Amino acid sequence: MAAKPFIILSLLAAMFLFTFTCALPRMKDSMSTVNGNYTHVCDAMRFFELGLNVKDFAYCDTSLPYEVRVKDLIDRMTLSEKVNQIGDTAYGVTRIGLPAYEWWSEALHGVSDVGQWGHKASYFDEEVPGATSFPTVITTAASFNKSLWKHIGQVVSTEARAMHNLGHAGLSFWSPNINVVRDPRWGRALETPGEDPYVVGEYAVNYVRGLQDVEGTENATDLNSRPLKVAACCKHYAAYDVDNWLGIERYNFDARVTEQDMQETFLKPFEMCVKDGDVSSVMCSYNKINGIPACADPRLLRGKIRGEWDLHGYIVSDCDSIEVMINHQKWLKDEPEDAVAQALKAGLDLDCGNYYTNYARNSVSKGKVSEKDIDVALKYLYIVLMRLGFFDGIPQLEDLNMTNVCTSEHIELATEAAREGIVLLKNTNQTLPLSTKKIKTIAVVGPHANATSAMIGNYAGVPCQYTSPIQGFSKYGKVIYEMGCADVACKNDSMVFQAVKASKKADATVVVVGIDLSVEAESLDREDLLLPGYQSRLIKLVAAQSKGPVVVVVMSAGGIDISSARDSSKVHSILWAGYPGEEGGQAIADVVFGKYNPGGRLPLTWHENAYVDMLPMTSMQLRPIDHLGYPGRTYKFFNSSIVYPFGYGLSYTNFSYSLVSSTKHLEVQLNKFQHCREVNYTEGLYKPACPAVLIDDLLCDEHHNVELTLEVKNIGEMDGSETVIVYWVAPSGIVDAPIKQVVAFERVFVGAGASEKVSFVLNACKSLGLVDYKGYNLMPSGGGHFILGDGDDLLKIPIHIEFKHST
Repeated sequence: MAAKPFIILSLLAAMFLFTFTCALPRMKDSMSTVNGNYTHVCDAMRFFELGLNVKDFAYCDTSLPYEVRVKDLIDRMTLSEKVNQIGDTAYGVTRIGLPAYEWWSEALHGVSDVGQWGHKASYFDEEVPGATSFPTVITTAASFNKSLWKHIGQVVSTEARAMHNLGHAGLSFWSPNINVVRDPRWGRALETPGEDPYVVGEYAVNYVRGLQDVEGTENATDLNSRPLKVAACCKHYAAYDVDNWLGIERYNFDARVTEQDMQETFLKPFEMCVKDGDVSSVMCSYNKINGIPACADPRLLRGKIRGEWDLHGYIVSDCDSIEVMINHQKWLKDEPEDAVAQALKAGLDLDCGNYYTNYARNSVSKGKVSEKDIDVALKYLYIVLMRLGFFDGIPQLEDLNMTNVCTSEHIELATEAAREGIVLLKNTNQTLPLSTKKIKTIAVVGPHANATSAMIGNYAGVPCQYTSPIQGFSKYGKVIYEMGCADVACKNDSMVFQAVKASKKADATVVVVGIDLSVEAESLDREDLLLPGYQSRLIKLVAAQSKGPVVVVVMSAGGIDISSARDSSKVHSILWAGYPGEEGGQAIADVVFGKYNPGGRLPLTWHENAYVDMLPMTSMQLRPIDHLGYPGRTYKFFNSSIVYPFGYGLSYTNFSYSLVSSTKHLEVQLNKFQHCREVNYTEGLYKPACPAVLIDDLLCDEHHNVELTLEVKNIGEMDGSETVIVYWVAPSGIVDAPIKQVVAFERVFVGAGASEKVSFVLNACKSLGLVDYKGYNLMPSGGGHFILGDGDDLLKIPIHIEFKHST
């Protein structure tokens, strides 16, 4: 009996030793360090240290195609070993020289340390204390600057690759988020490029290209072997934009979506991301779509992404999506093995979670899924890792190190991105820019006046540094700082008096208000569109008493009903800064004092608060539902009173447009096998003899191009950037056609008194199409037109499409 405690202690010690020993290969041989000494898997010395000869493993033979090498790797594994590689934590197989790998890293607007708890692929410490934190995506999107989006991606991937070389990051980053913001209450609007599917798609293409492209290999013809700087991921596929609204959660939400909206809005950015961005991964979402979980829908995964769009990469679940299917959605009342089989056969290659790892082996044993399905998933995963240099390295990227992280150039780019994304909403009597000659003291008040972490939003890592608004303004004059509110909730007005006193002493007052992640965030949708608590009262009282001009700066992602400030004669200027990143305070001050002329445009419609009482978030349809009294959604279908429209933004100068040349008539030749299609027209209006044709039946080559050339002139006294947005309006009378839709945009810098020509080449199949209620993508005939500019400078350019059958 006395021996029992000793036996128990001995068993516990043995269990600890066994656990530690089993974990040791993962800690020691995990692939961002590769034993801490090697930059890639197939290093001969690394194999030697493992007691292996690299020449015995064909998967390390660089003379062979990737597909052959990957097949050799997979064929060496047992079924148990295979299933251990298809979760986000791939455990590796030491006996064949395969190290562990953590798939989950994030780089939404800079390298993040969000990831699997306990063994993050990306992390910060004394060796790598931070990385450049750019503005949140909604702010960067407001720049409407495609080259900026790509440049940010290039910098983020440079820092990510440098961190990987130091053992502090993975190679696969589950970013960007390219869901369209259908409803202004959605809590994740800050992560997205806004409400227009074309703009969202263009952001995806450029940011992904910036992340992935290795210089000199961008135009490789074999896309399955094209090198990757890092692997990007477009998420969350699809129709995902309800997180937690009045108790309705994303985990059990069934998005009831028409084929028209699916094709026209929810799928379009993902199609662009895969086809034009050549992204190496797509993440499916938690929600069901018309009754089927997105991650178990073969039509959406194997059919669309893998088949129709030809993805060169892998499909991954949002984290714990399979568990959500079983426990939240009760999908088919499945047991875990059934759900795993459904997902694998649908085309889901990687499970962010442990259901594949825990149940795929049993699923095969019970005959619910074949081992071949697992082999196929592994093939897609390991080809991506081959392209990333996981096995062989990419020499031109191996010298990146800490000197390439948080550089002065990168920090300046973060500042520039914030400047370009700031939107000037109001500027009475050219109050802005403020003059340093006249303004010596500045009262900077409000809950965001000293913002730091609030400026970087979510999915953020540790920034290189912070420049708060009060720090930014201190470079332009003496700052008098008062909070005005204890936080964004601003539940009492006890601090307002001090802010009012400060405004009486200063030559100018900047009131920095808004919301933060306590109001809008993942798993948190908004209930209203107002400034919280007493913030509106703070603005009103400060504006009433201020000695000098009053500038309101709003930090938020979604729009806010600031009608009272917009309409107040006491509030002279309003700026929207989004969440402007680590250097947001500097960017705001630079804009207010005219070091930078704002040129951002709103990527979202700013609705009045009454909108939230017009329809529930759960109504997915974008077009109005007349019998329920629901208005349309987004600028494309909402036609009522708003605070500020999509695409709105002022400048410190003025621009004028003039048309240089345009295609006025497009004749589309049809053969005898191409039939005319019906389009619903308003009763009594003229309908062309051939109303439309199916775009899928057209070649869509250069013969279907439409060209526009404009002259943009700066008729003011200050250099500035103008965002030229081209909208297309379908021929009049077509039922349910969008009011207008973006088909092109370009940001152009124009010096004071100078002019620049801007040219667009639009393919009619991509730009002048409509999706009808049956889900057909049609090109309508007749007289549509383009719209550029607004107000008195509105420019309408007609374009007539005619179909002619060959004889």
